[in-house]
Amino acid sequence: MDYHIISYTELLIAASLILINGAISLVLRLGLEKTLLIASVRTVLQLFFVGFVLKWVFSSAQWYVVLGILCLMTLIAAFSAKNRRKTTYRGAFVDTLLSIWLPSWIVLFIGITAVIRVEPWYTPQYLIPIGGMIIGNSLTAVALSMERLLKELTDQREKIQMYIGLGASSWEAYRSCAQQAITAGMMPTINSMMVVGLVSLPGMMTGQILAGQDPDQAIRYQIIVMFFLAAATGLSCLAVVYSIYRRFFDSYGHFLYSRLIRLEAKK
Repeated sequence: MDYHIISYTELLIAASLILINGAISLVLRLGLEKTLLIASVRTVLQLFFVGFVLKWVFSSAQWYVVLGILCLMTLIAAFSAKNRRKTTYRGAFVDTLLSIWLPSWIVLFIGITAVIRVEPWYTPQYLIPIGGMIIGNSLTAVALSMERLLKELTDQREKIQMYIGLGASSWEAYRSCAQQAITAGMMPTINSMMVVGLVSLPGMMTGQILAGQDPDQAIRYQIIVMFFLAAATGLSCLAVVYSIYRRFFDSYGHFLYSRLIRLEAKK
C-alpha cells in the first residue's frame, strides 16, 4: 500500500482549519488571533526548514553530521527547559543540559545498537527521529522535575532546616522533595503508557501505518520506543534531582537556600 502524497493545495485546506480557532478567539474576545497567526507561520517555516535539513542529512548519512544534529537538538532542549522555570540557581543550565544529554543519549545508543540493531549505527532515518522523541520526552521530564523540586525547596525551607537541626542527614531532609519531583517528572510518561493505543495512536506508529508499514511491526516499534522514553525519563529525573541536591547541600549537610534565585525579582 502506497502512502498519499500531500499536495500544496491540501496543505492550504488543512491550514485553513486554524481559522476555527481564530473565530473562537474573536467571538470570546480571547485576544489570541495574533498568537495563532504567529504560531501557524512558525509551524510551517520551521517544519519546512527541518524537512530541508533532514533531506540533506539523510542523503549524506555521515556520522559526524548526524551527531551534530543530535547535539543541536539536545542544546535546544536544554535552553527550552531553562525558560520554563520561575525559580533558578547558578549552574542550572549545566545541570539541565547534563540531565537531558546523558540519559537520553545512553538510552538512544543502547536502543539503536542492542535492540533495533541498526547498521551502521548512525543511520539518520533511525537515529534522528528516535533520538528526537527521547530528547523531547527527557526535556519535559527534567523541566517538570526541576520546577517541582525548586518549588518544594522554597516551600519546605523551614521544614528541611528543622530536620537537619534535629540531626537528620541532608538526604533525609531532602528525600521527600526529591520523591515528589521525580514523581512529577515521570507521571506524564506513565500516564501516556497507560492509555497508549486505547485513547490515541502514537505519532510514530501512525506515521508507519500511513506509510504502508505492517501494523504488527509498527506496533512493535512503538512498544520499544515507549520503553526507551520511560527509561530516559526515569534517568533524567534522577539526574536532575541528584544535581540539585549537590548544589544545595554542602559536605557538612547545610541547606544552602540562598542559592535560589527568583526570576520574577530580576525583572
